[in-house]
Formats: sequence, structure tokens, C-alpha cells
Amino acid sequence: MDIREDDLTGDAIAALLREHVEEMNAITPKESVHALDLDALRSPDITFWSVWDGDALVGCGALRALDPTHGEIKSMRTATAHRGRGVASEILEHITREAERRGYERLSLETGAFPAFAPARALYERYGFDYCGPFASYAHDPNTVFMTRALQGEARAL
Repeated sequence: MDIREDDLTGDAIAALLREHVEEMNAITPKESVHALDLDALRSPDITFWSVWDGDALVGCGALRALDPTHGEIKSMRTATAHRGRGVASEILEHITREAERRGYERLSLETGAFPAFAPARALYERYGFDYCGPFASYAHDPNTVFMTRALQGEARAL
């Protein structure tokens, strides 16, 4: 798999993100949907990557800088036809390495509390994320789960 920083201009990534937002809106109450659309992902505090297997777009993920020591995972998505192939693990490992390279001390995320999100929560647990309360501008929401993990930033590891 090839992970590339993405400028969010391609048709394939636009379609995958549209599918992502549509699914989040279909399974989560509107007030609890935190998925970002294409325009929101173009924010200067977000770095976005797409995952490719040859010519096939198989997934994506993003890292938002919350402050100089804290990052947030956004828009983790595996294309439906490629689920179960380790795409999510690949992009999560990539995002984590980048967060550590930037010297972040903490990496956090929000995901859904519904059964449809159980595979995502299990993935994050396998990678050392623990449940926590709301962070950044999030508020308590019974439909949302917050997770975080401490990092060994590159600058501190030397």
C-alpha cells in the first residue's frame, strides 16, 4: 500500500469522503456527526493522506493539529470493497508516526458509540488508545466516544 499526502482535488477521494459523510449521517444523529466534508478537511491545521493499492483508492485519514503537543485523528475511512485488508492499521500507524515526528505528546480521536463503530473502537484499543472525556472543543455526547493515547515524540525520544 502507498500512503500519499493528498491535496483533496481528485474525484476518487471526493467520492470516498462523500460516502464517509453520508454513512455517518445515516447511522448517527445529526447533532453527533463530527465527520468533516471535503472543504473542512482543507483547513491549514489538517494534513490529509490517501491510501492506494496500485490505482485503487483503498482508504484515507487525517491529522489535525490541536496545539503544539496534541493532535487529533480525523476522517479515518477504508473503502468498503477493501475492508479487512489492514488498510485502517496502515493509515493509523502512518498518522501515529507523523504525530510522533511532530513531537506531539498526545494523539486523540472521537468516534461513534453505536455498534456500527465497534470495529473502529477495537482497532484504536489495539493501538493503545484509552477512553477519555471530551477534548478540544468537543462536549459530552452520549453518541460519541473519545479516545486518547500518550506518544513518545521524536524530539523527546532523543
